[in-house]
Amino acid sequence: MKPGLTNAIHALQRDLVEHHPDDAVRLLERESPTDVAEMLARQPITTALPVWERLSPDICIRAIEALPETQALEILRHMDPSRVAAILAMRDQEARDRYLDMLPPTEAEELRALLSYPTDSAGALMDPRVLLLRSDTTVREALARIRALRRRGTRRLFVVDADNRLEGQVDIQDLATATTTTRLEEIQRPVRAVVSALAPREEVVEILEQYRLTDLPVVDAEERLIGAVRYRNLMAAAEDEATVAMQTMVGVSKDERALSPVPFAVRKRLPWLHINLATAFLAAAVVGLFENTIAQFTALAVLLPVVAGQSGNTGAQALAVTMRGLALREIRTRHWPRVIFKEMSAGFWNGVAIAATTALGVWIWSGSEGLAGIIAVSMILSMVIAGIFGAAIPLLLTAAGQDPAQSSSIVLTTITDVTGFFSFLGIAALFSNLL
Repeated sequence: MKPGLTNAIHALQRDLVEHHPDDAVRLLERESPTDVAEMLARQPITTALPVWERLSPDICIRAIEALPETQALEILRHMDPSRVAAILAMRDQEARDRYLDMLPPTEAEELRALLSYPTDSAGALMDPRVLLLRSDTTVREALARIRALRRRGTRRLFVVDADNRLEGQVDIQDLATATTTTRLEEIQRPVRAVVSALAPREEVVEILEQYRLTDLPVVDAEERLIGAVRYRNLMAAAEDEATVAMQTMVGVSKDERALSPVPFAVRKRLPWLHINLATAFLAAAVVGLFENTIAQFTALAVLLPVVAGQSGNTGAQALAVTMRGLALREIRTRHWPRVIFKEMSAGFWNGVAIAATTALGVWIWSGSEGLAGIIAVSMILSMVIAGIFGAAIPLLLTAAGQDPAQSSSIVLTTITDVTGFFSFLGIAALFSNLL
């Protein structure tokens, strides 16, 4: 190509980049990342900066990677930090750290802060590697972008304007069935819901369940699209939370793992074991109050574990259901009357059924109608109390601003043992003439 013609083309490109950045972005996003890097590298940084910042993150990061390292770092240092964070988020942690380590410490720390979000916020749960497409992009171009990204499981694409603000969404099925020359604006649909990056997990769950979404777009403070919460990622986070809850319910630290060092496990578990020992002595003290009654009627000692076991299981069922309701945001603390009444009623009717079976077994075993009646009444009473406390403990902890899973099982076991022993032995002492 003649030097004069080349210079003219470069002048036109500079004019396009400098005075029409939005048009330049639309044209460049149809080119390969290498061509994008080559064209923008010829322009002064201050001239090309608006285009770099408007490019879709997936294209921008690949174009930057095509540049010499010193030039890439110079561009990153001049760009708005929030845009740099969105660009680096398209790569894994190792690739991000490589760029961050080359930047000045103050700039790197600012970017690390932008790349991190509070635990359980939408930003922490989102996938930042989303495709930002323009409304005039064709189906052929969109498919090429998807292939270049090499991400499986893509179900929904998002259409944005020049400032990366959401305009609509395109289902992958609609993309697959459209002709290659169709523009996305022809098949895009309205976005049903968005969420702020700082929104808590509770809000994310509510929106996903309310609108039955598989992908929930996440926006920053300026309402620019920065990622999407995938339903599968949310479920994985919920599963992790559930396994943590299983540990904390029985007094095990949420930080402990199956292969954690023994000293760590001992240090974390021992305090709760001491608490459990104290509660066991409390239950034993209740039994000690009726020592004379047990000495007179030894059958009571044999049947004590039966009452305590049924009330403990009833309480554990109520606890598990209430914990799940709180975790999935099906209930709030304001629902406590309905939840407790429901568990109390379930405990009563289950108690009646179990009491009938237990009374029949005890009568056949002992031949004592009085003993059968006493254990039946105590069974119903203890199961009702267990249901009430099984629901009340996590609700009370939540209302107090505490983790509802934190060793709730230990507290519940104490209550069910004490109430089970006290109801059975207390009723037996009152009606000892029937034994």
